[in-house]
Amino acid sequence: MEKGSESMRERLLARLPQPENREAYREETAALMARYDRALFWEKVTARTLMLIGGGLFMMANLSWGLKLDANEKIVFDVMAAVFYFLGAIYQVGYEVSRSKVDLLKEVKQVQLQVLELQASLRKEAAGQ
Repeated sequence: MEKGSESMRERLLARLPQPENREAYREETAALMARYDRALFWEKVTARTLMLIGGGLFMMANLSWGLKLDANEKIVFDVMAAVFYFLGAIYQVGYEVSRSKVDLLKEVKQVQLQVLELQASLRKEAAGQ
């Protein structure tokens, strides 16, 4: 049992960048997080826009154009509004899931950077003795 955990530990540590490269890794991580933040922004904009279009169609069909439209036209606008609104709601759920993933990734990257800092400090201590 102990041997299995040692091999897993070694495999996990092998995936980390070396402490000598921690500044490059920090910059790479910052660029990655900025890219994810931009993608999340556009997911959020898409979801909110679709929901607003759906709400706008519903308002226009039932409040402003309500007297000018016959029953079939109202139904068409209401169905279109529902489709846009629920499509926006689905995109909103996707945004929330993606945001959770990115938040988790940020935490993991922060822990990885802390491990690199600890490894570097341990190597400095070992070299100083």
